[in-house]
Amino acid sequence: MRYARQMRDHTPWHRLFGIALTDLFTGRPWRVELEKELALKSQRLDVLIIERLPGAAAVTDAAALADLPDGLENLTAHNVLSYKSKQEALDGWAMEELIGHYVTYRKLASIQAFSGPPANAPSADPVEPPAAAERLLPEAAFHLYAVATRHPTKLFAQLAPGAPHPTDWPGVYDVDWGSRRIRLIVLNALTKHPRNAPWELFASQMDRIRYGLAHYQPRSRAARLLRYHLANIHRLELPTMAYTLEDFKLDTYRMLIDDFHALSPEERQALLERMDVADRLRGLAAEERLRGLDAEDRLRGLDPEERLRGLAAEERLRGLDPEERLRGLDPEERLRGLDPEERLRGLGPEERLRGLDPEQVKAWLNRTGH
Repeated sequence: MRYARQMRDHTPWHRLFGIALTDLFTGRPWRVELEKELALKSQRLDVLIIERLPGAAAVTDAAALADLPDGLENLTAHNVLSYKSKQEALDGWAMEELIGHYVTYRKLASIQAFSGPPANAPSADPVEPPAAAERLLPEAAFHLYAVATRHPTKLFAQLAPGAPHPTDWPGVYDVDWGSRRIRLIVLNALTKHPRNAPWELFASQMDRIRYGLAHYQPRSRAARLLRYHLANIHRLELPTMAYTLEDFKLDTYRMLIDDFHALSPEERQALLERMDVADRLRGLAAEERLRGLDAEDRLRGLDPEERLRGLAAEERLRGLDPEERLRGLDPEERLRGLDPEERLRGLGPEERLRGLDPEQVKAWLNRTGH
């Protein structure tokens, strides 16, 4: 219980949330930055979603927006996002902080935009220098998002009449706050749909967490480990998540098996030592168990019974010479199943007769006319 409480109190929800969004935008026209420094004294934005190249967001096609979670269909060049986990409240002060971070970030982005061409841009036609001490990018280039795990009851009580505007998506609102309109996304109120799985990973309701873990489709291999890490955190906080954790442990093992060939011998050995036999094999088909392993890696750490378990008799004996096959067997077991001719093949006359009663031999000779 103490360990579970420590994990709950120290879980880096904001960083995990940012990693999930980083994966979500892999291969799309935006990049994600985490904990953006905004001042000499540390003030960090939770998440920034920024177009990868100038003008990229303006020409975004439907494929880039496909399957984005609810509330992100209106992305622009610079998207400033504040996130409140289940342990935090989204209230008026949080909205003020978001506005303040937006103001500071807009200044920084404008300075960067007008001080010279981007590092990866062609050198021709240098950017026109600023005409005044401060030249700002247009407001339309910035959108603000407030993402809350729980319904922000206190915030709704602080809003002016008519300030919240429901959208076509349950749990998604456009909120007028001062001179800005802020997109509000309530994770516990969204429609259950595979596209919302990245949001559901950070919900606080058991059924939503399960749904998110089951339907989340990582776009990068590193994000598979994020999913496993989140499953482990939820299992500690919600013990009934154990079954789901086992499911995703198998996913992680499959990923490690796929990449096993790329590991050094030392890394392979370290990985095998950290996984007990049951975890190595549980739920994996025979081909998955052995993929990428050489003969020594396949057998290392397994006792003889485990090495032979599930193999047919022919497979167990393949490659063994006759002496090895018979070693440890008593005479009856060695001869079981053999007909008389096979039992006697290769024996000389004396060996064949040894142990027989002489009277029985004489009786057989008389009976056969010898």
